[in-house]
Amino acid sequence: QVQLVESGGGLVQAGGSLTLSCAASGGIFSQYRMGWFRQAPGSGKEREFVATISRFGVRTSYADSVKGRFTISRDNAKNRVYLQMNSLKPEDTASYYCAADTPPISDSEYDYWGQGTQVTVSS
Repeated sequence: QVQLVESGGGLVQAGGSLTLSCAASGGIFSQYRMGWFRQAPGSGKEREFVATISRFGVRTSYADSVKGRFTISRDNAKNRVYLQMNSLKPEDTASYYCAADTPPISDSEYDYWGQGTQVTVSS
């Protein structure tokens, strides 16, 4: 069983920066593909992909909406994945979730999810 705990959310002004962290426990972290997702407030809002990183950080991928502003990284020695968010916009306001794709790696689905951390960007 894998547990994921996000931290680092908060309130920030537009143009500001935040770094989210996700601590993983259970299993072997370096075997997991990791991702960040977000869900904006309001009914009917679906959880959307933000970024993903391969097991050893060689490959990353981003949603077009965050490309050039957000950076995903990981530290396998610390069992953590990070999301550095710069030039934040009000539309980035959402609950942010980290997720783990455990072996066998599917490249399309995630097996475990954290509880989320709230990011609010004021205009």
